[in-house]
Amino acid sequence: MAPGRPSSRKKILAAAAELARQSGPVRFSLDAVASRAGVSKGGLLYNFPTKAKLMQGLVEDYLEEFERALDDASAPGTGESLLAAYVRLSTTECEEAKPAPSWIFAAMAEDPDFLKPIDAFRRRLLDRLRAETDDPTAMMITFLAIEGLRSMKLFGADIVTRKERAAATTALLDSARSASAD
Repeated sequence: MAPGRPSSRKKILAAAAELARQSGPVRFSLDAVASRAGVSKGGLLYNFPTKAKLMQGLVEDYLEEFERALDDASAPGTGESLLAAYVRLSTTECEEAKPAPSWIFAAMAEDPDFLKPIDAFRRRLLDRLRAETDDPTAMMITFLAIEGLRSMKLFGADIVTRKERAAATTALLDSARSASAD
């Protein structure tokens, strides 16, 4: 593969994400994804044998990107703890005007294993947060509050105002900074 050229898998995931945003993944077809990605249906099926596996791949890809962003934001020398980076990146993401990813519910109904990568990501993140904190209670409260904000976005039940969310974010960042080990 040429340097800088995306793999077939990455092209398929990018096409699927774009189609999912446009029409919802329940309505998109594997043929449409293959066409948008510029690959054969056989090439798509080689990488993702079912639509459920493709949707799981979308989630895994998102989690990998989010984890890389967390690592970059909390790398030594940045001055930001992992917990503070998690608060900042998550609240920024919740502010984005993208539609709620409610298609996840359809994917869960199709494949109960769909949540495994999400659960594994959260477990790794929580283990990392526990390892860096001086105040496990403040860390846990901050983590749960952010998970609550993310869940509100997922369910399309964002009932707090921008001003309320900004105030909560400030308080959570303060808590994150005080909870992190020096």
